[in-house]
Amino acid sequence: MSSSAKNIRAVLVDDEDLARQMVREFLGKHPEVEIVAECSNGFDAVKAVADLKPDLLFLDIQMPKLNGFEVLELIGTDRAIIFVTAYDEYAIRAFDVHAVDYLLKPFNTERFETALDRAKKRLGGKLPPPTELAQSARPPAEYVQRIVVKDGTRVHIIPTAKLDYAEAQDDYVALASEGKLHLKQQTISSLETTLDPTRFLRIHRSYIVNLEKVTKIEPYSKDNHVVVLHNGAQLPVSRSGYAHLKEVLEQKK
Repeated sequence: MSSSAKNIRAVLVDDEDLARQMVREFLGKHPEVEIVAECSNGFDAVKAVADLKPDLLFLDIQMPKLNGFEVLELIGTDRAIIFVTAYDEYAIRAFDVHAVDYLLKPFNTERFETALDRAKKRLGGKLPPPTELAQSARPPAEYVQRIVVKDGTRVHIIPTAKLDYAEAQDDYVALASEGKLHLKQQTISSLETTLDPTRFLRIHRSYIVNLEKVTKIEPYSKDNHVVVLHNGAQLPVSRSGYAHLKEVLEQKK
């Protein structure tokens, strides 16, 4: 789709009515852009994108329930995104790095026009993987407190404190929490960078474990071990993982 194309379908996502109204007024000068939905929270945004498949998203960052980054993780990367933010300098840095435009509240007509023009040029293109975008936007040494997973039309939010372990399954990770497995499209290496290393440890090329859930380490064969979790689950431990795990558990005593 070129920048001169007609009928660009847009969704506005912001928990502030005034912010959505401002975008709506600015878009009034652009008959080629059709607003197909307005959402005041991230859950509604995920549903609207799935149902309406818009070309363009105006996406707020700070929202209740799901923030803008979590929405981006759940909706994929097949559309142009204009991020809207009040103060997040780390997010702005990430947007610049990835050539994704943003509007810093409050914004004027000229800045809006620039953002819209850039977004039009990105229509039909691919954004970087959303997990990479979210990682680069986090301040140094800040780790996620929850993980969002889309399951059909449902969205699950898993607090990291309730995550027992993660298992690699090709380009997905299976997240074990409270007796259930949730499948998320993300590599285990990418997930590892988002988790606090003082609480989570890569014990095997295919497994990350929550150290708080480990009750003991047992021999499995001559050169292999398993960790036993609070719920009885057993996970394989590699040789390097075993050495690292022993060291960490000793420090915690």
